[in-house]
Amino acid sequence: MLVTRVSMLTGRETTLDVPCTPEQIDLWRSGVLLQDAMPQVPPPLREFVKTGITPEEWTATFGPGSSG
Repeated sequence: MLVTRVSMLTGRETTLDVPCTPEQIDLWRSGVLLQDAMPQVPPPLREFVKTGITPEEWTATFGPGSSG
């Protein structure tokens, strides 16, 4: 599913293809923890859904090997 977010770090709008469903997005928006609503989504993409920070921005800001 294409998800568009604005990065909390850079203010840039980015769209990424996140392996989730609209129903999972709705679950998260209704208060279900992101990792419970979308367990199959890798952590860097869950971070993107939550904060808009892309995996590349995360690495550039916090360094390689840091968790996002």
